Amino acid sequence: MRLKTLLPWILLAAVLAYVYTQQHGWPDMATRSSPTFAHERPLITTPAPAVVAGNAAVSYAGAVKAAAPAVVNIYTTQKVREHNPFMNDPFFRHFFGEGQPQERLQTSLGSGVIASPEGYVLTNNHVVEQADEIIVALQDGREIKARVIGTDPGTDLAVLKIDLDHLPVLPFRESPVQVGDVVLAIGNPFGVGQTVTQGIISAIGRHGMGINTFEDFIQTDAAINPGNSGGALIDVSGNMVGINSAIFSQSGGSLGIGFAIPGALVKTVMQAIIRDGKVVRGWLGIEVQTLDPQLAAHIGSTTTKGAAIAGIVRGGPAHAAGMKAGDILLRLNDTEVSNASQAINLIAGFKPGSTQQALLLRDKSRITVKVKVGERPAQIRDRRIDEGAE
Repeated sequence: MRLKTLLPWILLAAVLAYVYTQQHGWPDMATRSSPTFAHERPLITTPAPAVVAGNAAVSYAGAVKAAAPAVVNIYTTQKVREHNPFMNDPFFRHFFGEGQPQERLQTSLGSGVIASPEGYVLTNNHVVEQADEIIVALQDGREIKARVIGTDPGTDLAVLKIDLDHLPVLPFRESPVQVGDVVLAIGNPFGVGQTVTQGIISAIGRHGMGINTFEDFIQTDAAINPGNSGGALIDVSGNMVGINSAIFSQSGGSLGIGFAIPGALVKTVMQAIIRDGKVVRGWLGIEVQTLDPQLAAHIGSTTTKGAAIAGIVRGGPAHAAGMKAGDILLRLNDTEVSNASQAINLIAGFKPGSTQQALLLRDKSRITVKVKVGERPAQIRDRRIDEGAE
């Protein structure tokens, strides 16, 4: 009888417990004394908050809003003449003759940056190289044909000109960048339209990559893909840090290793092209290789520092000064030479017509020569003389 008497109360307590758990959930088990392991932690079902600095969430929208209008899409067309592949077969040529070459339009795309109110646009040389027509498309919907003011294949830069009013301009960053700085890449990857990616500066002063003749790359992990070439790498204030130029990839897509031409070099090249139509660089007429321990052992060098002169251009400035293939270039004026890329950049910075001093190691003896700097040819196709020849 006692159970029958208590049964209604038991049922009532069960109903009240059910209602409570529906409204408040089960009691918090985090207060238990036993440790909580990773697999026991509850899943986070709400979005993670943005990174905060003080009380304000960090956003790069302001930098993008300031910089993006000055980043343009570049479309190029090129007429390509090609023969029918069947005409490569002697059998078909015998019966049908050589045939007439067919002409087709080849298109490509890239990015660019408006760098002055006068309408000068920066991009990569490889974006516009050999193009018959160049179209620049602005973010505000305007499109216009551009003309090439000048190119610099050595740094893979080109300066275009468009004739439009009220142009947005992306300013250059004046202060040096540092490894770890946050940067944004803006461009037109794969032709999908203007896109912004974010990362940091992974390294500076990258050279010896075999991409350009004159290399001083900024390396970044901000995603850069085909079509980003010529676009802007900016800081979080919306200033131009560099021009995106190349990626390291085995698939054609971004692997987090992208290279940008630094803003200081871009500005120097742009000003030279606008002023002179080209970049004037010093030239000695030597081919150099970085002197590493293996090369030093191969040529019997007593030092592993410097740049080995692998070849001399006949009749060039170095040849006239008595420099020889096999010499080790140790110093240019007061600057020690540590590798081939540095030597090339130092020589390029000399004013043509000036006289410079070079310290060489030859047959275990150090000698000093004075050499009159020439102007670097636009396209170097010079013949070299063999080691030991005069």
